[in-house]
Amino acid sequence: MLPPFDPWLTSRIALDAAAVPHAGAQALADRQARRLADLLRAAVRGSAFYRRRFQGLDPTSVRLEELPVVRKAELMGAFDDWVADPALRLDALRRFTADRSRIADPFAERYMVWESSGSSGEPGIFVQDAQAMAVYDALEFVRRPAARSLERLMNPFGLGERIAFVGATGGHFASTVSIERLRRLNPALSLSLHSISFLQSSEALVAELDALRPAVVATYPSVALLLAEERMAGRLHTVPREMWTGGEELSATRRGFVAQALGCPVVDSYGASEFLTLASECRHGRLHLNSDWAILESLDAQGRTVRPGERGASTLLTNLANHVQPLIRYELGDRVRQDAEPCPCGSALPAIEVEGRNDDALRLGRPGARAVCVPPLAVSTVLEDDAGLFDFQLVQQGPCELLLRTGLRGKAADASLRRARAALSAFLLRIGAVGVHIRCRSGERECRGASGKLQRILVAST
Repeated sequence: MLPPFDPWLTSRIALDAAAVPHAGAQALADRQARRLADLLRAAVRGSAFYRRRFQGLDPTSVRLEELPVVRKAELMGAFDDWVADPALRLDALRRFTADRSRIADPFAERYMVWESSGSSGEPGIFVQDAQAMAVYDALEFVRRPAARSLERLMNPFGLGERIAFVGATGGHFASTVSIERLRRLNPALSLSLHSISFLQSSEALVAELDALRPAVVATYPSVALLLAEERMAGRLHTVPREMWTGGEELSATRRGFVAQALGCPVVDSYGASEFLTLASECRHGRLHLNSDWAILESLDAQGRTVRPGERGASTLLTNLANHVQPLIRYELGDRVRQDAEPCPCGSALPAIEVEGRNDDALRLGRPGARAVCVPPLAVSTVLEDDAGLFDFQLVQQGPCELLLRTGLRGKAADASLRRARAALSAFLLRIGAVGVHIRCRSGERECRGASGKLQRILVAST
């Protein structure tokens, strides 16, 4: 059975999405207000969880900031009451996502399902119906980064050119599910879209890219940095025409190095498992929030809304597209600043700066030997997927010294750490990082990096 896809709905949303950036602030505000009212009515009608939370409130007149904040752990704990379709049950969805042969299969014949990382505890399960997928498809098609504007205009689907996604390919993650869904829906795309695992040595990764010779590489900034270093060292011969990045913080320094080393433009985007296409870059290199379909509220440490130009301590997401699994004032975790000044591109969509994941890449190897670079998301994938450890912090304390700590306590924590050490050791050996010693500690709080921000994977300053 094909994944859910409504071409007429997608086309209608795409036409509207193309018009909104040029329609002015009032037209944008009107769409957002109308879609928020629709979402609140749908949440009260279909979700027992939100009926309880909104008791005594009138969804047709309440202001968004008057509604309570929700968090992933709370929603996952009440999953069966949270979702608006009784066919969606957490135990069945967990079994579904545990089966890797079912990636991009429709659940209950009508839903796309993926899971998030466990960076804040238990992995989240996110369900999308045809409307939500139509919104994500339309936003990606109309507003995705386009470094080669004329070529994109003549060939909007990129038919005939190879696009390689480099990341975690073995689980029901949003990017992996989305790529496989497109491959199934369009036979032409099945020949041009490719997924390459980053859970392999840099030599194997480079060889796979050189064999494929993609025109576009889509990956995380830390992996783009690794590929740039391989190119500078003369080991990567393929030069893509575009590098797409997302999923981690992209600094100006890192962007400049990658662009210079690979000789191609780097275009960034911002998304999450909770909303695939939150923001895309304009020609001036600024991220524009798709605020006609997503609301981001930036709050200070006391939970008060910050003004444009100020960076908050946390960010709340309201997803206006997904009515089957409502996300209303959901704590996203990233820190976002909305620009106070309008963007020179003229778009009515607000420009934002995002402070997202900032984990360090590990560089492991004995002195005098070539260091093995390990992207942080590869480490997280191994510890979460292979070992089932989600509450962790990994600290590199020397060229071949790692400290793996968890806040868990007791025998269960010790067993989890043993599994994690075995899985991580096997992975490091597989990619050529030999002689690495991993110490484990339980019942310890995480330490913070030099920036003061909490990191799951960091290199200790010496």
